[in-house]
Amino acid sequence: MSIVVFSSSSKDTCYIAFSLADNQEVNSWLGSVFGDQAVPQFEVNTRTVDVLYQLARSSEARCNDTALLIEDLKQKASEYQAEGAHLQDVLLQGVGLSCASLSKPAADYLSALVDNAIVLGVRDTSLCSFMPAVNNLTNELLEAEKSNRRLDRDLRALRKRLGATLVLRSNLQEAINKTVKSQSVESAKAEERLLSMGFVTRKTKEFSNTRERAEAQLVSRNMDKSITHQAIVQLSQEVTALKQEIIPLKKKLEPYMDLSPSPSLAQVKIEEAKRELAAIDSQFEMKVDFK
Repeated sequence: MSIVVFSSSSKDTCYIAFSLADNQEVNSWLGSVFGDQAVPQFEVNTRTVDVLYQLARSSEARCNDTALLIEDLKQKASEYQAEGAHLQDVLLQGVGLSCASLSKPAADYLSALVDNAIVLGVRDTSLCSFMPAVNNLTNELLEAEKSNRRLDRDLRALRKRLGATLVLRSNLQEAINKTVKSQSVESAKAEERLLSMGFVTRKTKEFSNTRERAEAQLVSRNMDKSITHQAIVQLSQEVTALKQEIIPLKKKLEPYMDLSPSPSLAQVKIEEAKRELAAIDSQFEMKVDFK
């Protein structure tokens, strides 16, 4: 396809024309689109020329379709006008009615009937045309009411779910707030425990070091283990046990206190008791001294 570019000497406007039969088609399309105005400047290349040609063909096709539709509408309008004129002649000649002879209420009713026919989209105002249209509208109304009822049920269900969701959200938010508050309290307690644990750990380490140094000093000084706190506690327990052993011995001697003493036998018993008491007292005093 050969391309010829024409440049206007007045406004330097580029016109694109195609060779052979396309030249007249594109030029006529550009002239019809812009009319008396000059064609705007554009870059001339193969793509723009092809697009312009396709636009011209599409515009021409749409114009033809529009023209056919206009002709069809004009034809229908003329048919309707002819039919209306025929009906007017029938009414005038057969019944003797005309638009001028109708009363105002009748004219209003007739206008309302026509308006209803236009709204319903029927071809004429006969009952056979009105009834299907009214039935269709009734069916559409019933379907709309049915859809509205279904939507109302869905809306009530959604509102119920929304209420339950809001309650659940409120409960969850309250639980979250309580959990956050509890976590903050527990975090403070845990931090306090960690501080206390650190303090106790340091003190334990200090006491362990002190004990180890004291034990090392005692070992270096050759301290007798019998005077340690544990040994003294053990001696105290043994002394308490001996005191408990003395109590039944004293009770055993009580019956003999009331007997008339036999000088020789009493002397022997007294000496034995004295020796036993002396031994116990010496043992007790020894243990007390150790304590």
